[in-house]
Amino acid sequence: MSDSSVPTGALRVTTCDTDETLAAASGLFNQYRHHYGEPLDGDERTLGWLTDLVQSKMLTVYTASVDSPADAPPIGLATGHAIPASLVMGRFWQLRDLFVLPRSRRQGAAAALVSAVREAALAAGATRLSLVTEADNQAGLGLYRRLGFRHVEGLVSLSLDLAPQAIRE
Repeated sequence: MSDSSVPTGALRVTTCDTDETLAAASGLFNQYRHHYGEPLDGDERTLGWLTDLVQSKMLTVYTASVDSPADAPPIGLATGHAIPASLVMGRFWQLRDLFVLPRSRRQGAAAALVSAVREAALAAGATRLSLVTEADNQAGLGLYRRLGFRHVEGLVSLSLDLAPQAIRE
């Protein structure tokens, strides 16, 4: 018996820069945020946020879909953006978000999404592609290592929360 929720067709990665592609990405983005403990927001709020960041060129959004059937919703999502690389007076890119629906994992969608971000970074002249993930994300860490990412020794990640308490809850 085959599970029809697991991809069987070819994977296609799309850069989301139209109303239609961003609308398709917004539902998946909501699921990604929920996976990390955030409440499910209305698609309208998420779509507005994604659209604003894409139109301002602060974020690039990619989705992975299975070619069969042609109108199937996306199964995975990645976001990336350029960051100034001050010391070399260039740019590097950061892979910000990567999520594949649980039922569609281990089918190549995450690797295809990372590859799309990598290719876009190369095309933009980036000097490197960086990412941050949780230390216990063993599946993600394994994927990133297989794709050539290496742990950066000697750096410490710090954060200063600027959001009022009411917004964070």
